[in-house]
Amino acid sequence: MDNNITRVIVEKKKGFNIEANHTLKDIKYILGCANVETLRIFNVYDVEGLSQDEIEQGKKAVFSEPPVDNCYDEELPLGEGEQAFAFMYLPGQYDQRADSAAQCLEIITGHKTPALRCCRVWALSGKITAEEWQKIKDYAINPVDSTEIPLTKPESIRDNLPQPQAVPTLEGFITMGDKELTEVYESLSLAMSLEDFFFTRDYFIKEQRNPTLTEIKVLDTYWSDHCRHTTFMTVIDKAEIRPGFFMSPVSQAWEEYNQVRQEVYGDNPKPPCLMDLATIGMKEMRKNGTLDDLDESDEINACTIKIKVDVDGEEQDWLLLFKNETHNHPTEIEPFGGAATCLGGAIRDPLSGRAYVYQAMRVTGAGDPRCSVNMTLPGKLPQRKICKEAANGYSSYGNQIGLATGKVVEVYDDAFIAKRMEIGAVIGAVPQKDVRREEPQEGDVVLLLGGRTGRDGLGGATGSSKEHTEESIEECGAEVQKGNPPTERKIQRLFRDGEVTAMIKRCNDFGAGGVSVAVGELTDSLAIDLDKVPLKYQGLDGTEVAISESQERMAVVVAAEDMAAFTAKAQKENLECTKIAQVTANNRLEMSFKGQKVVDLNRDFLNSGGVRQHIDIDVLPPEPENPITALGQLRVKDTLEEAMVFMAVDNNIASQKGLGEMFDGTIGAGSVLMPFGGKNQLTPSEG
Repeated sequence: MDNNITRVIVEKKKGFNIEANHTLKDIKYILGCANVETLRIFNVYDVEGLSQDEIEQGKKAVFSEPPVDNCYDEELPLGEGEQAFAFMYLPGQYDQRADSAAQCLEIITGHKTPALRCCRVWALSGKITAEEWQKIKDYAINPVDSTEIPLTKPESIRDNLPQPQAVPTLEGFITMGDKELTEVYESLSLAMSLEDFFFTRDYFIKEQRNPTLTEIKVLDTYWSDHCRHTTFMTVIDKAEIRPGFFMSPVSQAWEEYNQVRQEVYGDNPKPPCLMDLATIGMKEMRKNGTLDDLDESDEINACTIKIKVDVDGEEQDWLLLFKNETHNHPTEIEPFGGAATCLGGAIRDPLSGRAYVYQAMRVTGAGDPRCSVNMTLPGKLPQRKICKEAANGYSSYGNQIGLATGKVVEVYDDAFIAKRMEIGAVIGAVPQKDVRREEPQEGDVVLLLGGRTGRDGLGGATGSSKEHTEESIEECGAEVQKGNPPTERKIQRLFRDGEVTAMIKRCNDFGAGGVSVAVGELTDSLAIDLDKVPLKYQGLDGTEVAISESQERMAVVVAAEDMAAFTAKAQKENLECTKIAQVTANNRLEMSFKGQKVVDLNRDFLNSGGVRQHIDIDVLPPEPENPITALGQLRVKDTLEEAMVFMAVDNNIASQKGLGEMFDGTIGAGSVLMPFGGKNQLTPSEG
């Protein structure tokens, strides 16, 4: 045992142990483990490389709050009859508690903490059967992001990761027949279609070389449904709309769409698709000159509108930005991280447009969170766990970054058991004079700003583009990131400096696709040095560095002569800022790693989006044919008493003030819409 590792154990004092008390109720009444008598929850810190005096300082100022916490050394203070288990995040998952503790220790000790890890311990008492014990463990530990560990102190908490190997080349790729290529396709578990894979072979035949694994993964990411909206861009070859009670408006809308397409595109219309159907109205307005206030740019990641703002009596030109993001699948398999990065991702899009995001809204859909865990569908997490942890994740992110969430609504319906709904929407603004948008020129540099890169988020874009099965919850661990709101807050502060934004020619956030997409989309010709990308830990190979979606990072293009000034500004906000790429003029996306060129793709091929999908659509009338009539039959009751009882047991009638109060609606002193209003501040605001 390494004697240099010190263990500090923290537990809330009686009266402040609210989490343990609420969790105990869940165990008794939701899990049905009525024999459990007590539950204690500990946060356990293992720290390496600190003196005893520094540990004592940490106990009082970092690990615990003395008025509300009990602090113990080395051994868990288990009582008679108590049994315990410990769990922690999987390697590669961001642990905010451990990271924050390490940073705080660095501040108070004046030197970097060599290593620190944090785990959780649940200690329970009662006549608990082996079956109940396993049920409690399954409820506590989500295999997507966490794992059980021994209760004993570890021998080492340093990462002893192997050095990354060279990126392999898919030998023989360009000479494979369709059958052999299909076997390779299936072995790689790709999100792209088989037709895309054949299309890729044709490209590399022209290039007269075999692709690297990184090139295949980059293409898979670029062409994923998440990044290129494959489903919405699918060409509709034929649409048959069946007759029915509500089908005439559908037929009329389809006819009007085809007429407007002719007006907008003329004699050479784009193929019809759902994306075009959704946006054709805006295109018509723009062509008719009634959408002049829409800000257009190659860079925009959020809807941007030009507005006039009265600032202390002076009318100024501003940009108003809107963005919504759905994280249904990530939240379903890892509720806290999925919901947190739903908000984080929604913020980063307007933020990359240099806007300050000042208000958020959250709309979710779930099954009944009161139902027993025994009713959980195979391959799903319990609805209660999803609802509670998702609310904690979203509110934790918003409250830490300082974003007021003014509207919080959860809709309960059995249909949401099959697929969770998690929507975050934000609004931001920026003075138009602070936004510079220019085409990057040869010699400009790309700076990576903010967080470091890890394995969290590997395959996020492709993972959310695949069809999922019962095994997904065990296979998708790395695809759901843990957000780091304090780092994103620093980027927000930095971008409020007009001198900083005046240096930025183009900016992109690190959402889906990591370096490959965030940097790759900035301009057509780029040479990226993956060795320069700051890492959370060593051992990542070139493919992982290229496609990891680790959050809270921005890619900015600045002129070479502005790099020093921009970096200095970032350092004042305690933000890492590193040059990772240079703009070239060869119309190719190039990436190098450890002296190996792992990506060298023609931009025209990359931007093709792969093989365009085609479909015939058969639009059927709803079942039952008139859903309003069916709804009326469901809702109408014979007596007032029956109607009142029906309403009283409906989750959607119940007050959601407890949920809303988890979200700070006043933070930042810029709230537009408060969650509750009226004389007694009890009436939910209308969105």
